[in-house]
Amino acid sequence: MTPGDVPPGDRYQRWRLVLGRRAEEGLEAARGGEGPLLEGPQEALDEALATLYEPEVEEEEPEARGPRTASLGASAPRVARWLGDVRRFFDRDVVALVQRDAMASKGLKELLIEPETLGQAAPSVELAGLLLTLKDAIPEASRATARRLVAEVVEEVRRRLQAPLASQVRGALRKGRKARSGRPSDVDWARTVRKNLQHWDRERRVLIPREMVFHGRSERRREWRVLVCLDQSGSMAESVVYGAVLGSVLASLPSLETRLVVFDTAPQELEGLGGDAVDLLFGIQLGGGTDIRRAVEHCEGLVSEPSRTLFVLVSDLFEGGDAAALVRAFERLVGGGVKALCLLALSDAGTPAYDEDLARSLRALGVPCFACSPRRIPEVLAAVLGGADPLRAADAAFGR
Repeated sequence: MTPGDVPPGDRYQRWRLVLGRRAEEGLEAARGGEGPLLEGPQEALDEALATLYEPEVEEEEPEARGPRTASLGASAPRVARWLGDVRRFFDRDVVALVQRDAMASKGLKELLIEPETLGQAAPSVELAGLLLTLKDAIPEASRATARRLVAEVVEEVRRRLQAPLASQVRGALRKGRKARSGRPSDVDWARTVRKNLQHWDRERRVLIPREMVFHGRSERRREWRVLVCLDQSGSMAESVVYGAVLGSVLASLPSLETRLVVFDTAPQELEGLGGDAVDLLFGIQLGGGTDIRRAVEHCEGLVSEPSRTLFVLVSDLFEGGDAAALVRAFERLVGGGVKALCLLALSDAGTPAYDEDLARSLRALGVPCFACSPRRIPEVLAAVLGGADPLRAADAAFGR
């Protein structure tokens, strides 16, 4: 809440703000009827919260009344004013929370795509996911505003991911190089031969290399191929926002070759990872069915060097296709040497609903299945790219 905007009031006024309108009569009586409980800014704050959490209902006959339901059922200008009031009284984090609750309320999704309403909305991952879900229904007059809001969210997520991901992945790969310094694939044979020509044994007609020359860091460009596979069903909206930005950041790291595949009932590989992540997101179609097995099999075809491939599936594992075939596809990937992770959610919202049986089956293959905050994902990815076992890396990151 903005300091000074709303006077603290006495204990009756504070309880009134907490308990809502139903408690007003009892609190007024307890207070001794000394004027209205709420006035001025307090009344405006109460109205802003009541619009969402305590909506008015039409009077009905007592026997016909049902439970009170949340609805904003008003014009777009009224919602715009309401969003303005919320931003006036609360700081950014609370605005995002109240706004998320509002998105779940009946009728607000349609109102949010009006220009005057969007102009009052605070950028958040939840809002970005909503706008991407409704992108085909957003009127022409609102599209520029919608894109600006999504761009602000993308930039914020990028700031959170870029530095820690780049730093931790580079550090992990550097350690991995030292451990692999004797690998034939890391030797620069042409330079090694030239450097050791003076050690040519004329009698035996062999070259005896006394000093090996390895490829420099600038020549060792793509050490790993990372395949990020995003479930774009409607329930995964937040994870898609984070996942697309994650793919974009990974693509910016010169040591990694990153591919991004999105899927519903069919997989689609998205191009332009190194470009504008906002364009990337607006190219994703949220909603629809889910066939995870087809997406995993598509990614199988992108594997050229299994031991240097990391596969990251972002999905709640609610398979609309053949679950047994999905497990077999993972079995082939892992059995061939690919390292694999399954992120049940990539968000700050906590553990989502997911298919527990399928998650257990994948874990038995060595594939950890876990929900992950964006701030923790650099640690897990860096550990795996540095050579750690995926199960151990995930368990260590979460103290298991």
